[in-house]
Amino acid sequence: MKKRLLFLAIFGFYLSFSAFCQIKAAPDRTEGDGQYGRLILRGVILIDGTGAPPVGPVDIVVEKNRIAQIQVVGYPGMPINENRRPKAGPDDKVYELEGHYLLPGFVDAHGHIGGGGQGTPAEYVFKLWMAHGITTIRDPSAGNGLDWVLDQKKRSAANEITAPRILAYTSFGQGAKAPITTAEQAKAWVNENAKKGADGIKFFGANPEVMEAAISENKRIGLRSAMHHQQLDVARWNVLNSARAGLTSMEHWYGLPEALFENRTIQDFRLDYNYQNEQHRFAEAGKLWKQAAQPGSDHWNQVMDELLELDFTLDPTFNIYEANRDMMRSRTAEWHDVYTLPSLWRFYAPSRQSHGSYWFDWTTEEEVLWKENYKLWMTFINEYKNKGGRVTTGSDSGFIYQLYGFAYIRELELLREAGFHPLEVLRSATLYGAELLGMEKEIGSVEVGKLADFVILEENPLQNLKVLYGTGAIRIDENNKPIRVGGVKYTVKDGIVYDSKKLLEDVKVIVDRQKEAEGFTITQPGLDF
Repeated sequence: MKKRLLFLAIFGFYLSFSAFCQIKAAPDRTEGDGQYGRLILRGVILIDGTGAPPVGPVDIVVEKNRIAQIQVVGYPGMPINENRRPKAGPDDKVYELEGHYLLPGFVDAHGHIGGGGQGTPAEYVFKLWMAHGITTIRDPSAGNGLDWVLDQKKRSAANEITAPRILAYTSFGQGAKAPITTAEQAKAWVNENAKKGADGIKFFGANPEVMEAAISENKRIGLRSAMHHQQLDVARWNVLNSARAGLTSMEHWYGLPEALFENRTIQDFRLDYNYQNEQHRFAEAGKLWKQAAQPGSDHWNQVMDELLELDFTLDPTFNIYEANRDMMRSRTAEWHDVYTLPSLWRFYAPSRQSHGSYWFDWTTEEEVLWKENYKLWMTFINEYKNKGGRVTTGSDSGFIYQLYGFAYIRELELLREAGFHPLEVLRSATLYGAELLGMEKEIGSVEVGKLADFVILEENPLQNLKVLYGTGAIRIDENNKPIRVGGVKYTVKDGIVYDSKKLLEDVKVIVDRQKEAEGFTITQPGLDF
C-alpha cells in the first residue's frame, strides 16, 4: 500500500492535469496553400537561424517540401537584379514578399497539447501554435495518451491536419500496471515504450536505481529524454545525476539549484510544507536560487562546466512562472479576452485542485522573492549560453495564465531579458530546438535541402520581438493615432503556406462559440458580479 501511495505521489503532478482525459482531435485540414511542385518566395530578408545576421533581398525556391535554392538578388535600397532571380515557370507559385522577414519555423520544446482539465480541443491549440510560427513541438508527457498523440503526430506529418510537427514523449511509467521499483522493471518499460512508438521519455523522479537504469537504457536504444526534477525526489537525484546518466534536457529549473547547494543538502522547506499544497510548493520554490552557490563561485563554475562537458540542454520555460513575479500582468494579458476559452479561463482560476492555480493568497512578498529568483536563474542560463551551452525555447502553455502561442513569444522576450542577443534568442527557438530533438538535419535553419518550415512577417523581429505576437505591437501613425503592426503573416510548414492571421480568426470563432453557448464573459477572480 505504501509503495502504491508513493507511486501516485510521484505522478500526482502528471495525473492532476491529464488523467488521460482526451481532448477532441483535430479535424481534417482545410487551411493552407500547397504543397507546390515549385514555390518561389521573392525578395525576403533572411534570418537563417544559425546566428548569422540578416541578409537580403533573397529569393527562396521550395520544391514540394524541401528548400531547393537560396539566391541573393540585390542590395537594400536598390532595385532587384532580375538577372539573378530564379526563373519562374508557368506552373510555379510565386509570392512577392519584398521587405518581409523570413525565419525558420519555431520549435516549442515544451508544448503540452492540453487536456480535459483545460477543455482545449486540439484544433484550438494547434492553430494558436501555427499562428505564431511554431511548426514543431515536443509534447512532454503525452497527456492525452500515447496512442492519441501518435495519431495526431502521424496525421500532422502527412499534413492531413493543420498542426505543428509533433514529437511524443511519454511520462515515465505511463501505462505500467504496477509501480516501477527496480532497474529491471525500468529497462523493460523503456524498451516497451520505444516499441509503442514514443520519441522519448519525460521523467519526474524515482529512486536512484530506477532513474539510472531508465535514463541510461533510453539513451542506449537511441531515444531522448527530458526531466522535471520534482521536489519529491530531487534531494537524492538532481540535475547532475540526470546529466551523468544520459538525460537529454532538464525542464524548468528544478534540480539545478539543488546541484548548486554548498551549505545544505535539502531545500530549506517551511516546516508545515505540503507538496500537494501548490501555494507552498511554488512560494517556497521562489526562495531556491538564494540557497544555491553564488554566481562565479567555484561550485557554480564546477556544476556549469560539468553540464557543458556532458553537452546537456537547458530548456528553462521562463514564461510559465512569470505570474509568480507579476500575477496581474499574466492574468490581464490583452489576448485573454479574445483568445482564451472559457474552460481554460476557469482552469486558470484560483483552485486547490487544478495544477498551477495556486493563488490562495499570493502576496507582494512572494512576487519580490520570485523577481530575485529570476535574476539568479537568468544569470546561470545566460552564462551557460555564453560558454557554448545549448539553451532551447519551451512554453509549457495551458497553465498559470500562459496561452498557447502567445506564451512562446513571451518566452523569446524573457530570453532577451536574460541577456541573449535577439539573434541568440532566435537560434534557441530554431536551430538549438532542432538539435535538442535530433532533427537538425531536417529543420531549425533555412538551408538548402532542409524542410521548408518558415515564419514570414512584415516587421523586423530583431528590433522588437513583440511584432511576433498575434496581437502585434503598438505604434503611432503619422496622424498620432495608435495602430497595431506585426503578427506573423505566413507560417510555412512542409512547403504549405498558412495565413497566420486567418488561423487566429479561426481560434476566435472557436472561443466565441463556447462563450455564446455558455453565456460566458471573462471576469477577474473574485470580481465575477
